[in-house]
Amino acid sequence: MKKHLFLFLKGITMGVANVIPGVSGGTIALITEIYEELINSLKSFDLKALKLLLKGQFKDFTVHTNLYFLISVFGGSVFSMFSVAKLFEFLFEFYPKELWSFFFGLILASVYYVGIRVGIWKIRSYVFFIIGTAIAVSLVLLSPSSESTNLVYIFMCGVIGVTGMLLPGLSGSFILILMGNYKLLMVDSLSKSLKFNIDAISYLLVFILGSVVGLFGFSHIISWLFKRFKDCVLSLLTGFILGSLLIIWPWKEVAENRLITSWYLPELNSSTILAISLMLIGFYIVVKLETFTKAD
Repeated sequence: MKKHLFLFLKGITMGVANVIPGVSGGTIALITEIYEELINSLKSFDLKALKLLLKGQFKDFTVHTNLYFLISVFGGSVFSMFSVAKLFEFLFEFYPKELWSFFFGLILASVYYVGIRVGIWKIRSYVFFIIGTAIAVSLVLLSPSSESTNLVYIFMCGVIGVTGMLLPGLSGSFILILMGNYKLLMVDSLSKSLKFNIDAISYLLVFILGSVVGLFGFSHIISWLFKRFKDCVLSLLTGFILGSLLIIWPWKEVAENRLITSWYLPELNSSTILAISLMLIGFYIVVKLETFTKAD
């Protein structure tokens, strides 16, 4: 019971991360030591799982798919997207620099703790690290598409956007911004669906369907890559996370479409000291998470 409660709490932090542009749920999964189990559990939904389900062998199906683990993690994620994320929406509205500072500290520490999971840093590891960083930075500089309520396009938003949950350093919410549908799917539809708005519910259902397809399909690819090229994959992910710091930098100008227009260095004042303090707190939390996980 205690184990599943901790998994639920980790799922909550992943859900919050997935709602916030620039922060990746995959990064949270990686630093809380559940990433590989998550990928392998998703990958286990295969033909064998389908046969067990059709034969009514529910106990074997549960074991084969690590179902209780997935229910705990995704239960926490869904819970946070409809509840805790509302708090962050408020904080983004009134305390954006402070919140970005806190997340900057979290992600900065994550760069180190993901990087040390690379077995041996060889030349190819550094190459993949640079590629990952370049891809993440390039995403920041892209221009967003316009919003679309086309259901096929919303389905594709789900398939592509879910990579932010599976790939640390790539923010699913930021990908949705680039595709033009962040506000439609992560703000308007979430809030309006609670009021039983039919259009909002239909958009969410199609988006969730696309996410499920992307989740199970992409997990097979990542699992295969982890088994054969683990150090290269971890190096690439470390680069993704480092590059995402550009999105999370607290002192920036953000346009109405939520894309960054410019970055700047702050003046030294009480507000900046508070922001730096929050960075250090975020950094410290990741350090303690690592210590706690190893002790556990």
